Amino acid sequence: MLQDLEQDGAKAGKSTARADMYRHHGWWGNGSIVERFQQYARKTPDRLALVDDRGKSYTNAELLNAAESMAAKFRAQGIESGEVVIVILPNWVEWQIAHLAIRLMGAVPANIPLKTDARMLAHVVNLVSARALVGTDVFGGFDLGSVLKHAADSADHRVDVLKIADDGTMEWSHNASTRPAVKPNDERLDHIMFTSSTTGMPKAVMHSQDGLNAFHETMAARFDLVPNGSIFMGSPLGHSVGAIHGARMSLYFGLPLILQQKWNAAEAVALIEKYGCTFTAAATPFLKDLIELKQTGELPKLNSLKHFLCGGAQVPPALLAHADQEFPKTYVTVLWGMTEGGYTTSIPGTSPSDKRHQTAGCASDGLEIVILDEAGKPAAPGCEGDLTVRGPALFYGYFNQPELNEALFDKEGFFFVGDRAIMDNDGYIRITGRSKDLIIRGGVNISPVPIEDVLASHPDVSSVAVIGYPDDRLGERICAVFGPSARHLNLDEVTRFAAEHGLPKQHWPEHVFYIDDMPTTPAGKIRKNDVRQWLENRLAKEGRGE
Repeated sequence: MLQDLEQDGAKAGKSTARADMYRHHGWWGNGSIVERFQQYARKTPDRLALVDDRGKSYTNAELLNAAESMAAKFRAQGIESGEVVIVILPNWVEWQIAHLAIRLMGAVPANIPLKTDARMLAHVVNLVSARALVGTDVFGGFDLGSVLKHAADSADHRVDVLKIADDGTMEWSHNASTRPAVKPNDERLDHIMFTSSTTGMPKAVMHSQDGLNAFHETMAARFDLVPNGSIFMGSPLGHSVGAIHGARMSLYFGLPLILQQKWNAAEAVALIEKYGCTFTAAATPFLKDLIELKQTGELPKLNSLKHFLCGGAQVPPALLAHADQEFPKTYVTVLWGMTEGGYTTSIPGTSPSDKRHQTAGCASDGLEIVILDEAGKPAAPGCEGDLTVRGPALFYGYFNQPELNEALFDKEGFFFVGDRAIMDNDGYIRITGRSKDLIIRGGVNISPVPIEDVLASHPDVSSVAVIGYPDDRLGERICAVFGPSARHLNLDEVTRFAAEHGLPKQHWPEHVFYIDDMPTTPAGKIRKNDVRQWLENRLAKEGRGE
């Protein structure tokens, strides 16, 4: 990791040179987000800062005042500078108010998806020694209040819980422990985010102020976000997409943030039109819903929206082509990123159509991408390998998980992402799948991504996961698990469609199953591990598993 290199005398020169380069290019050294927003509040106090779909809105000055008031309440509870506070709220204005309040008092904000279960929240509270939780009681039928209480009661240190009701009223409580929370004691720590947890318990991702600022600077440079833009965010603020592309970026640039608490395509379009939103980032299901929404007005859908960055789950090429037709005023492009690196690759507007529709884009400014072959050497262009990255916006480690840092960073500061990828001669990459998602059929590694891309282009398929099916002879066969919309498709129809769309026979599904509720993360990414477990349970129940 970068900080380890700086502490190692033999290597400090290289890492210091990188840091100097990042500052020289303006990616690092741009001040704190609090100072920047305070300046916006002084210069343009009456400019709209924050709105949610319940009708609550704040100007810059009002948002700063509300955050200062909440910060005072935190201090009154004994919460101190440097302690970790986890926000677990819907996409309400109160999420952003709490986020800014935590920063104003010098504490460390952390965010996690709203519907995190009790066991998982208890785990992260102890992992980062969270001093407080900010949530609500019940939302969308989910009993968050009980989850908050369980997590606090399970902690081995004092945890205060602030519950904010829909009408804005606040209620404090705390667990029985009097043991103080352990402060991170890390002056670089600006924000903690938790991975989507497609496997196992979440990892706590540590971001620095410079790293997140670099994310905003490189994003703005590529997509011309300032100074007159506004951000629509229907993605959950508890996920990295909403937290970075929405909440933090709006404060950093002083851009209005328009929030939708529960996804609905028609309501999203209405909010975007009402507030003239120019930018959003969301996962594939959001884009698909907007494409399928019937046009009702004279103007094109998303008429004011200049950029729609689509990530969080793979984006089938056919969906991007369809988006070009549906949204002529909007540049819809793949955003490939991760909680650890935010915005990693995307596709500049000057890119040719084949790059836009067939790749995950090229590196953000300052990011170094190296594809490693089986021998751990840089792979030649066009050859598949393991994806590694290093750059100004990358996180600097996992909180309290040194074994992960040791395993996933090399001595030069490159991070092993866990994805398989191919880079072409122009620097554009194609993600071919997660290393752990490869299907090994008769000793041959098969990536599920191109298979899923083809199957997802079927008009009746809303969701599909391609996984391995256990087989005594070949080890695994290819299995497609569809969401309920494709229940009428049988194996013959699926393979015929695959053949018609150019999939080689060795990549055709050999088994098909249908799941009533496809498991996904809050960002819309399919939880492959849960799908595998579902299939394993079904095969065991049916006495299969050949």
